[in-house]
Amino acid sequence: MYFNTRELSAVSLSAAMWAVLNLTVTPIFWDLTHLPILCDMIGVSLLILTVMWTRNPGGATTMCALATILNFVMRPSAVHFLGFTVASVVFDLFTYLVGYDRCLEQSLRGWTLILGASLLSTGVAGGIIGAFFMNAGALNSMYGGAAVFTVIHMAGGAIGGVLGIVFVKALKARGVTASN
Repeated sequence: MYFNTRELSAVSLSAAMWAVLNLTVTPIFWDLTHLPILCDMIGVSLLILTVMWTRNPGGATTMCALATILNFVMRPSAVHFLGFTVASVVFDLFTYLVGYDRCLEQSLRGWTLILGASLLSTGVAGGIIGAFFMNAGALNSMYGGAAVFTVIHMAGGAIGGVLGIVFVKALKARGVTASN
């Protein structure tokens, strides 16, 4: 795993953006709706951008590891973010094993693969957060259990996946690619 300076900048900027949005906007959305989807939307769209920019094994994992460190520095009580750390490893492995070019191609196959990675990784995040970081009684009374909580996370991942696809298409249309 080697990153050039442009890739390291993309990883760092994405991690900082995720950490700052997780500190500022996400808690407000959670307090208003009690829906665990915004962090998934933000995270997945940034994971997709990071994979697009780096196309390097470990790019998404490194970005989220850095976001996790920043998250704990700014908000030490937000241990649920560890679910997203594991989810980023799943996302990274999926895109690596399937192939970055396949996942990021501008076709139905590429969009389906990147949405699959988004759904799988946010499902893992929701499962981990629901199982380890949520009060079981609150989880059951608010959502009907961990399974529904996980599906709601996956809905956020689907929305974030679509946003990530839109961002990638917009950047490619403007000539911004990993090789630039």
